[in-house]
Amino acid sequence: MAECECLPKCPFFNDRMADKPATAGLLKKQYCLGDNTECARHQVKVAAGAEAVPADLYPAQVSRVHGILVSLGKA
Repeated sequence: MAECECLPKCPFFNDRMADKPATAGLLKKQYCLGDNTECARHQVKVAAGAEAVPADLYPAQVSRVHGILVSLGKA
């Protein structure tokens, strides 16, 4: 499995999850190892750029992706 190219710089994991290492580990395993196409953060980054990814967007919040992209005129 390949690691997501975003993981080393992903603020979600490097800043927001520092106090929850077990949860971060589970999310990294699910969304960051291998196929990262299910990660909401990655979807926004690919469609609109890294600067468009909201700081509060969790990887599992794919239901928010469309609204984010619409608000940016990218959908």
